[in-house]
Amino acid sequence: MHRVGSAGNTAGSSRPRKEKRFTYVLNDADNKKHCAGINCLSYLNASASGTSDYLFTGSRDGTLKRWEYQNGDANFSATFESHVDWVNDAIIVGQNLVSCSSDTTLKVWNCLADGACTKTLRQHSDYVICLAAAEKNSNIVASGGLGGEVFIWDLDAAIAPIAKSVDAKEDEVPNGNSGPALSTLCNVNSSGNIVSTNGKSHGYSPIAAKGHKDSVYALDMNDTGTLLVSGGTEKVVRVWDPRTGSKNMKLRGHTDNIRALLIDSTGRYCLSGSSDSMIRLWDLGQQRCVHSYAVHTDSVWALASTPSFGHVYSGGRDQSVYLTDLSTRESVLLCTNEHPILQLSLQDDTIWVATTDSSVYGWPAEGQTPQKVFQKGGSFLAGNLSFSRARASLEGSAPVPVYKEPSFTIPGVPAIVQHEIMNNRRHVLTKDTVGSVKLWEITRGAVIEDFGKVSFDDKKKELFEMVSIPAWFTMDARLGCLSVHLDTPQCFSAEIYAVDLNVTGAQEDLKINLAHETLRGLLVHWSKRRPKLGQHSLSNGDSSIGKDVSLKNLPHPRSDVDDGSENHANNVLPSFEFSTVLPPSIITESSSGGPWRKRITDLDGTEDDLPWWCVDCAENGRFPKENTKCGFYLHPAEGSPAPNITQGKLSAPRILRVLKVANYVVEKLVLEKPLDGSPDSTFAMGLTSGTSALDSSSRPGLKPWQKLKPSVEILCNNQVLSPEMSLATVRTYIWKKPEDLILNYRVVQSR
Repeated sequence: MHRVGSAGNTAGSSRPRKEKRFTYVLNDADNKKHCAGINCLSYLNASASGTSDYLFTGSRDGTLKRWEYQNGDANFSATFESHVDWVNDAIIVGQNLVSCSSDTTLKVWNCLADGACTKTLRQHSDYVICLAAAEKNSNIVASGGLGGEVFIWDLDAAIAPIAKSVDAKEDEVPNGNSGPALSTLCNVNSSGNIVSTNGKSHGYSPIAAKGHKDSVYALDMNDTGTLLVSGGTEKVVRVWDPRTGSKNMKLRGHTDNIRALLIDSTGRYCLSGSSDSMIRLWDLGQQRCVHSYAVHTDSVWALASTPSFGHVYSGGRDQSVYLTDLSTRESVLLCTNEHPILQLSLQDDTIWVATTDSSVYGWPAEGQTPQKVFQKGGSFLAGNLSFSRARASLEGSAPVPVYKEPSFTIPGVPAIVQHEIMNNRRHVLTKDTVGSVKLWEITRGAVIEDFGKVSFDDKKKELFEMVSIPAWFTMDARLGCLSVHLDTPQCFSAEIYAVDLNVTGAQEDLKINLAHETLRGLLVHWSKRRPKLGQHSLSNGDSSIGKDVSLKNLPHPRSDVDDGSENHANNVLPSFEFSTVLPPSIITESSSGGPWRKRITDLDGTEDDLPWWCVDCAENGRFPKENTKCGFYLHPAEGSPAPNITQGKLSAPRILRVLKVANYVVEKLVLEKPLDGSPDSTFAMGLTSGTSALDSSSRPGLKPWQKLKPSVEILCNNQVLSPEMSLATVRTYIWKKPEDLILNYRVVQSR
């Protein structure tokens, strides 16, 4: 599993505060489809919803989706977007959908609303992996995760409003990602005074079931909420009283991690699935294992039982779903999938299967009359030893699946599994799970070419360009799509000439800062909808929360910022326009350190928690100046009769082309224009048109020999340089030395 680094700094740390990171997530797929593996399933019957049957899916792409199930079809209904990492589990609790994620949070949603998050619960210190709820008690939810923590939440109390101090600011992100700031929560004590409540509990403290020493992977609760079972890497099943968090018992028997748990409605029996490939049935009253079922040939990751708890459906790493009669031990291979199975959900006569693929599959299950499946033949007796089942499979006696094809498929799109940033730092080559190779332009979030199923390495070599642009962003594909990370001030290090972007009417020497224009393109909807300054507060890491903050007073001296207001038009350049049909989502942190996520077209201008440096860049064109200069020496080539026209080291923009250097030499040779003689003089031709330098024959008062135009070549390491090369490219690919760059010139002809 992956780890998510915090973009902030921990409280009390002596290290300098790191500015909040800004991330944008790109996707060329329909928003109605997942683009990564499905980790969880949850079903809401029409009797509970009052309208239709709904299936909820949570994905590794960080989103949940709602599907309306009618007349044998599952149609997209809504996207729930706020988590910034994998969604690991989701359950229906009354009219609420509760989800948990690797971003360490739980989120509460109105499951029949438009996808807005109503509450974010932060208590876990690590990934939250699993959830459990009491069917007959719509308030109680349990959560467990990799931190070895198990918490029991009362949703009514957790969601209830909390009193705030006068200068407190509630962590209320406009996409519904709510939760008061850690340092500003208050409770009202018995004397009626407001008292501060510091800590992760956000003014409400869930019950902690303390006892796990390691990661928790599985939870379940009986219908009335009187028993909670948990399991994980300690290989034991723990039984708790969720009303108090007290330990009832500990059940031993598995030899590997426990990955799935089911408890019957009465709380008498419990089923467990383990990475030891075994399923065990426990009698909680007798505190012992009463049956073991050797059904799978690899880890068991998912369990679902019939309403009577007489039969169990199981799936796991071996990509197979089995149906087992818990009494007779008879088992049958229901179906096989192309990917490992992560979760199962039984609804009537359909078993919904979530796998590491981005699609969801519904298979026939005969959930009301499972004995009908056994009548189709192919059953076997589940043994007690896992190795006997594995040996039978190796010996060719593996069972044949009852069903060959699923009844329903909710298609997803292939996840990106490989990516390579091109040298121009604007294009990224990707490969997905079906082998399709695409080229993206990340400055506008679009696929510019789909190469189909070709060799990724061959295409990477074919697209190689000998250009050198600073690395202004980092990237990953852990959500199944491209996530581009911007950190200040590093992201402002890359410049490009506007003419290279084919900007109509651009001056020859106009430079474009890639991060600046990208941020403008991403935040254009936010900027248009933003209230006037003075009517709206901006959260800055050091500013007083809840007070109006003038951008002019933000802590960056004028000498340290580049005012780009003169370098671009008011409109977003075409090369930085992001799609409104397939808009990217942005991810950043709230003022309390909690992350949030939202599509750029859904930004309404009231989002206070955008990093101040992004706002100042997008709205005012101000950003930290990075060193974009390249120092070099310019001398005549060995054996050349040309005079030495420079003294000391010169300095020019890294993106300056060799052609400009040649023009500079030409003007010096023709006009004998002296330098100021300083050792670090500025390269004056860096922002001057080369045409004017060459057009010297029309100047009055020139001597005849001054009207000749020499043709000059620029060399490095005795290699003639292409006029289109930049100084940065020459230094990276031709010079290749840590010392200052040395360029040479020679006259090849005069005319």
